[in-house]
Amino acid sequence: MKKAILFGASGFVGSCLLEELLNNSDYSEVTIVVRKDLYVSHPKLRTLIGDYAALPGLKELINADEVFITLGTTKKKTPDEKVYYQIDHDYPVLAAKIAKEKGAKAVFLVSAVGANVGSGIFYVRTKGETERDIIALDLEHTHIFRPSMIMGDRKESRPMEKVFIGIFGVINPILGSSRYRGIEGKNIARAMNNAAAERQTEKVKVYHWKEMNELI
Repeated sequence: MKKAILFGASGFVGSCLLEELLNNSDYSEVTIVVRKDLYVSHPKLRTLIGDYAALPGLKELINADEVFITLGTTKKKTPDEKVYYQIDHDYPVLAAKIAKEKGAKAVFLVSAVGANVGSGIFYVRTKGETERDIIALDLEHTHIFRPSMIMGDRKESRPMEKVFIGIFGVINPILGSSRYRGIEGKNIARAMNNAAAERQTEKVKVYHWKEMNELI
């Protein structure tokens, strides 16, 4: 049986993924690293309290075969680009680096459609740089999930996002299997969980809507 560690369990996709991993009989232990206790109780769950700055001090407590990263923020929540970059780039890269040093063989990362290091758009460029630098860590397997609009009911209020989700609800049927088709957060989580359950052969694999949908 495997051990998993999840960074970003308090977020929308992360909370869905936590449930998937805890219900997955392939894992004997699921560790989460969160800023504050989520008060989730499960025999397999181990909670570490910490953030980016505290992560090096938690290194000796990190022990996993696979690392799942669903970290991310929004411009509204984090208007300072330096802090934004730390959350969306520095933290995921450091998490994957430490997990590898402690024995992790595979990393599963939520990125975004269109991620590109050469983009003039800060968000897209940041996602591209995060992908690049995690791939450079050279784990045995790197899985990158690139959703477009992440749909579903969030705990936090995001009025503008609800508007776009409504739009995607209308246009999704005409987008077919396009990579820009919106996808439910719970389905991203399920795809990540199921990807980990499959026999991993590719060094680096990228999943857009079509590939994620095939894993649901």
